[in-house]
Amino acid sequence: MKKLISILIISTLFISCAPTQQLGAGVKISIDPRTIGMQIDDGIMQKNLQARLALTEKKYLLSIQVEVLDGRIFLAGKVDGPEEKVKVTKMAWETKGVRSVNNAINIKGKSNFKSNAKDILITSQLRTALIFNKKTFYYVLTFFKRNLITNIFIWPFF
Repeated sequence: MKKLISILIISTLFISCAPTQQLGAGVKISIDPRTIGMQIDDGIMQKNLQARLALTEKKYLLSIQVEVLDGRIFLAGKVDGPEEKVKVTKMAWETKGVRSVNNAINIKGKSNFKSNAKDILITSQLRTALIFNKKTFYYVLTFFKRNLITNIFIWPFF
Protein backbone atom coordinates (compact mmCIF):
# COMPACT_ATOMS: atom_id res chain seq x y z
CA MET A 1 0.00 0.00 0.00
CA LYS A 2 2.83 2.39 0.85
CA LYS A 3 4.47 1.55 -2.49
CA LEU A 4 1.29 2.43 -4.38
CA ILE A 5 0.94 5.77 -2.59
CA SER A 6 4.58 6.68 -3.24
CA ILE A 7 4.20 5.77 -6.94
CA LEU A 8 1.10 7.98 -7.20
CA ILE A 9 2.88 10.92 -5.54
CA ILE A 10 5.96 10.60 -7.75
CA SER A 11 3.90 10.27 -10.93
CA THR A 12 1.86 13.33 -9.93
CA LEU A 13 5.06 15.33 -9.51
CA PHE A 14 6.34 14.33 -12.95
CA ILE A 15 3.02 15.01 -14.66
CA SER A 16 2.77 18.48 -13.12
CA CYS A 17 6.26 19.40 -14.42
CA ALA A 18 5.27 19.10 -18.09
CA PRO A 19 3.70 22.22 -19.62
CA THR A 20 0.27 21.33 -20.92
CA GLN A 21 -2.64 22.87 -22.71
CA GLN A 22 -6.23 22.20 -21.72
CA LEU A 23 -8.39 20.90 -24.56
CA GLY A 24 -12.05 20.31 -23.95
CA ALA A 25 -13.22 18.62 -20.77
CA GLY A 26 -10.20 17.25 -18.94
CA VAL A 27 -7.97 16.52 -21.96
CA LYS A 28 -4.41 17.84 -21.60
CA ILE A 29 -1.69 17.77 -24.24
CA SER A 30 1.96 18.58 -23.70
CA ILE A 31 2.98 21.10 -26.37
CA ASP A 32 6.53 22.13 -25.45
CA PRO A 33 9.03 20.74 -28.00
CA ARG A 34 12.07 21.93 -26.00
CA THR A 35 14.32 19.52 -24.16
CA ILE A 36 14.49 19.56 -20.37
CA GLY A 37 17.90 21.27 -20.54
CA MET A 38 16.54 24.05 -22.76
CA GLN A 39 13.58 24.53 -20.42
CA ILE A 40 15.92 24.80 -17.43
CA ASP A 41 18.15 27.30 -19.26
CA ASP A 42 15.12 29.41 -20.20
CA GLY A 43 13.84 29.27 -16.63
CA ILE A 44 17.20 30.39 -15.27
CA MET A 45 17.33 33.28 -17.74
CA GLN A 46 13.78 34.31 -16.83
CA LYS A 47 14.39 34.23 -13.07
CA ASN A 48 17.73 36.01 -13.48
CA LEU A 49 16.14 38.87 -15.44
CA GLN A 50 13.17 39.11 -13.09
CA ALA A 51 15.49 39.30 -10.09
CA ARG A 52 17.62 42.02 -11.69
CA LEU A 53 14.50 44.00 -12.60
CA ALA A 54 13.17 43.69 -9.03
CA LEU A 55 16.51 44.76 -7.58
CA THR A 56 16.60 47.78 -9.88
CA GLU A 57 13.10 48.95 -8.99
CA LYS A 58 10.47 47.05 -7.01
CA LYS A 59 7.63 48.26 -9.25
CA TYR A 60 9.05 46.25 -12.18
CA LEU A 61 8.20 43.05 -10.33
CA LEU A 62 4.49 43.64 -10.91
CA SER A 63 4.44 45.93 -13.94
CA ILE A 64 6.63 43.89 -16.34
CA GLN A 65 6.02 40.32 -17.44
CA VAL A 66 8.98 38.29 -18.70
CA GLU A 67 8.78 35.11 -20.78
CA VAL A 68 11.74 33.23 -22.24
CA LEU A 69 11.51 30.69 -25.06
CA ASP A 70 14.64 29.22 -26.66
CA GLY A 71 16.76 32.14 -25.50
CA ARG A 72 14.32 34.72 -26.86
CA ILE A 73 13.06 37.12 -24.21
CA PHE A 74 9.51 38.49 -24.49
CA LEU A 75 8.77 41.59 -22.41
CA ALA A 76 5.28 42.97 -21.76
CA GLY A 77 3.75 45.46 -19.36
CA LYS A 78 3.73 49.19 -18.70
CA VAL A 79 6.40 51.67 -17.62
CA ASP A 80 6.28 55.38 -16.80
CA GLY A 81 8.49 56.72 -19.58
CA PRO A 82 10.58 55.87 -22.65
CA GLU A 83 13.80 55.95 -20.60
CA GLU A 84 12.50 53.11 -18.44
CA LYS A 85 11.54 51.12 -21.53
CA VAL A 86 15.08 51.46 -22.89
CA LYS A 87 16.54 50.58 -19.49
CA VAL A 88 14.49 47.38 -19.21
CA THR A 89 15.34 46.40 -22.80
CA LYS A 90 19.03 46.95 -22.11
CA MET A 91 18.83 44.77 -19.00
CA ALA A 92 17.17 42.03 -21.07
CA TRP A 93 19.98 42.17 -23.65
CA GLU A 94 22.57 41.93 -20.86
CA THR A 95 21.13 38.58 -19.72
CA LYS A 96 23.54 35.72 -20.36
CA GLY A 97 22.45 33.46 -23.22
CA VAL A 98 19.90 35.79 -24.80
CA ARG A 99 19.35 35.46 -28.56
CA SER A 100 16.78 38.19 -29.09
CA VAL A 101 14.48 40.53 -27.17
CA ASN A 102 10.87 41.15 -28.19
CA ASN A 103 9.74 44.31 -26.41
CA ALA A 104 5.99 44.84 -26.11
CA ILE A 105 6.23 47.25 -23.18
CA ASN A 106 3.82 50.19 -23.33
CA ILE A 107 4.36 53.63 -21.87
CA LYS A 108 1.68 54.72 -19.40
CA GLY A 109 -0.40 57.70 -20.39
CA LYS A 110 -1.70 60.43 -18.16
CA SER A 111 -5.28 59.28 -18.57
CA ASN A 112 -7.81 58.45 -15.92
CA PHE A 113 -11.46 57.48 -15.82
CA LYS A 114 -12.70 61.06 -16.05
CA SER A 115 -10.62 61.94 -19.13
CA ASN A 116 -11.53 58.66 -20.85
CA ALA A 117 -15.25 59.26 -20.21
CA LYS A 118 -14.95 62.81 -21.55
CA ASP A 119 -13.21 61.54 -24.71
CA ILE A 120 -15.94 58.95 -25.28
CA LEU A 121 -18.66 61.59 -24.81
CA ILE A 122 -17.06 64.00 -27.28
CA THR A 123 -16.49 61.22 -29.81
CA SER A 124 -20.09 60.03 -29.61
CA GLN A 125 -21.42 63.60 -29.97
CA LEU A 126 -19.24 64.16 -33.02
CA ARG A 127 -20.32 60.87 -34.60
CA THR A 128 -23.96 61.71 -34.00
CA ALA A 129 -23.53 65.11 -35.63
CA LEU A 130 -21.78 63.59 -38.62
CA ILE A 131 -24.38 60.84 -39.08
CA PHE A 132 -27.57 62.92 -38.76
CA ASN A 133 -26.48 66.14 -40.42
CA LYS A 134 -25.57 65.38 -44.02
CA LYS A 135 -24.42 68.96 -44.61
CA THR A 136 -21.71 68.74 -41.97
CA PHE A 137 -18.21 69.32 -43.23
CA TYR A 138 -15.11 68.74 -41.17
CA TYR A 139 -11.35 69.01 -41.22
CA VAL A 140 -9.14 66.23 -39.96
CA LEU A 141 -5.67 67.28 -38.82
CA THR A 142 -3.21 64.58 -37.89
CA PHE A 143 0.11 65.33 -36.26
CA PHE A 144 3.03 62.96 -36.52
CA LYS A 145 6.03 62.76 -34.23
CA ARG A 146 8.76 60.26 -35.13
CA ASN A 147 6.41 58.36 -37.47
CA LEU A 148 3.77 57.94 -34.74
CA ILE A 149 0.40 59.65 -34.65
CA THR A 150 0.40 61.89 -31.59
CA ASN A 151 -2.82 63.91 -31.98
CA ILE A 152 -5.86 63.84 -34.24
CA PHE A 153 -8.06 66.92 -34.33
CA ILE A 154 -11.46 67.01 -36.02
CA TRP A 155 -13.21 70.34 -36.47
CA PRO A 156 -16.78 70.08 -37.72
CA PHE A 157 -18.50 73.11 -39.12
CA PHE A 158 -22.08 73.40 -40.23
